Amino acid sequence: MTIHRTVLLQEVIDGLALKPGGRYIDGTVGGGGHSEAILRGAPDSHLLGLDADPLAIQRTAARLAAFEARVKLANQNFSQLGEAARANGFDSVDGIVLDLGLSSDQLEDRRRGFGFIAGGPLDMRFNPNQGLSAAELINVLEPDELADLIYRYGEEPASRRIARAIEAARPIETAEQLADVVEKAIGRRGRIHPATLTFQALRIAVNDEMGALLTVLPQANELLKSGGRLAVISFHSLEDRIVKEYLRSASRVRPAQPDDPPDMVRHEPTLRLITHKPIVPGDEEVANNSRARSARLRVAEKL
Repeated sequence: MTIHRTVLLQEVIDGLALKPGGRYIDGTVGGGGHSEAILRGAPDSHLLGLDADPLAIQRTAARLAAFEARVKLANQNFSQLGEAARANGFDSVDGIVLDLGLSSDQLEDRRRGFGFIAGGPLDMRFNPNQGLSAAELINVLEPDELADLIYRYGEEPASRRIARAIEAARPIETAEQLADVVEKAIGRRGRIHPATLTFQALRIAVNDEMGALLTVLPQANELLKSGGRLAVISFHSLEDRIVKEYLRSASRVRPAQPDDPPDMVRHEPTLRLITHKPIVPGDEEVANNSRARSARLRVAEKL
């Protein structure tokens, strides 16, 4: 099994500008790498870690056992960030990190079906006890709906051909089956497996990842105290676009428009951009961890 390597670890720690005794939230604990680095880097700090995946919470609890008195963990999706923070006494914090990628543990777990290499039942749910699995989704959607989903969340140009192939091959129950159907439908196109974008699209849809991201960003902004930092790592253009647009919008004054009503409130900036362009992994990190190649880190500070 591949050892999980935390992406852009030092860059996140530098971006958060850690403070001794600070209070931090890791909204996606995953393998626990960012959480551990925060606790080690900020003496006497306290951390709240969230993850929709119950197995990630178990792994992180074991990894952070030495910091037990300084850590609280909650099996919740980061779309519930505000609720979880208030319930655990983290309603005003010095930093929040959101790593939107999958961990190696998830990709290589044959029970989960996240990856076509590991295979297994086509589930893809972060929390296996909630919502429809990917298999249930692709076996009930109409071909046009499925094609739209694959194009919207995977930006896959051959989405209609893939959807027709999936319809013809139903029922599809495993990750291996789906990968084979997609490969036969569109063929190989270079080094990246042809099913990559389809798997991405299904995972995003199954877990409502775009909806969760749109929900969490204003919650994170609200929880930060003045001078607190928000660090977000995205792994594809859809995520990065949402993060970029939110941070830019929150860092600008809303100008008056000709048709504005006289009593309309003018929104003042709430954030200051620390990164005007995303931070990307260096050549050495990509060489040591190919899954880091698409990572993009953006950081902002609460005014």
